[in-house]
Amino acid sequence: MKVIFLGAGAWGTAMAMHASKNPLQANVNLWSRSAELAEQMQKTKLNQKYLKDTQLPDELKVSSNWSELFTNVAESDLVVISTPVSGLKDIVHSLLALPSCPKNWVWLCKGLESETSLMPHQVIERELSLSKSEYKNIQLAVLSGPSFASEVAKGMPCALTVASNSKQLVAYVQRIFHYGNMRIYGSDDIVGVELGGAIKNVLAIATGISDGLGLGLNARAALLTRGLNEMMRLITAMGGKPETAMGLTGVGDLILTSTGDLSRNRQVGLQLAAGKKLSDVLASLGHVAEGVRCAQAVNDLAIAKKVEMPITQMVCQVLFEHLNLPEAVKLLMGRDAQPEIDY
Repeated sequence: MKVIFLGAGAWGTAMAMHASKNPLQANVNLWSRSAELAEQMQKTKLNQKYLKDTQLPDELKVSSNWSELFTNVAESDLVVISTPVSGLKDIVHSLLALPSCPKNWVWLCKGLESETSLMPHQVIERELSLSKSEYKNIQLAVLSGPSFASEVAKGMPCALTVASNSKQLVAYVQRIFHYGNMRIYGSDDIVGVELGGAIKNVLAIATGISDGLGLGLNARAALLTRGLNEMMRLITAMGGKPETAMGLTGVGDLILTSTGDLSRNRQVGLQLAAGKKLSDVLASLGHVAEGVRCAQAVNDLAIAKKVEMPITQMVCQVLFEHLNLPEAVKLLMGRDAQPEIDY
């Protein structure tokens, strides 16, 4: 059994570390686009760029040699795509150009394609449909949930959800990752899981702004609750299951990302509230903040589906239209009274 992780950022590295320590003793490989980073990880057993203080297990193989990774692979092996959404299309192109490739794919990225507002599974399906490759029987899954990479790398408890139309692939992913301090729940709602992972990042920016402005715990509770309502409405409009928003990849990930100070998206909001410019905030993070990348895509999708998402809309106006924060708060608080649910 060979498992190939594509992307050696914090999350890809942490999940590869976890998989490599599975008692099943799978052959786990981590690919880095950077030859320098791969060499450094091999020598020091540390990912000093993304996970500085956690030792890599000896069982994990790290490489930047793409063709070598896919030598002697079997159809039943697993590809785990751990790049940001922005790199998803290129990774799919590279996979489809291989003479031999496993048919089981799972991705860890959270967000939407910025130019099209497509969910990750839609990006992959688009590239598969456009490809002249023989790989038409690819099985697809998304693995997501409330998880900070640094905690997973340290072996701390965590629960995630894998969603796929293939029960066999769900079971396969569970076999790889469900052991020790990690629980993996199964689902068939790819849409709900993906949208939860995208929208919660936008809402985490809003929560960071609220907390940074000192608006209080009452405001935070209201913001998270109404944000969850926005998430549920868009999931339903896109054909997902509204109850998925109440699970790990919805409310679970929303709580973690919005309130945990390890969250990059929360940090964006906090630093904006401190008066810093967005460009300076992003430069200081050193990691990708997916909420900034996909906020406009989420808002565009909501407009296209005629779904009301005022919090998401205000985040976009703050990020991209230079709406000042006090005015954004005033606009949200000044909205007309509405029923919480239809009655």
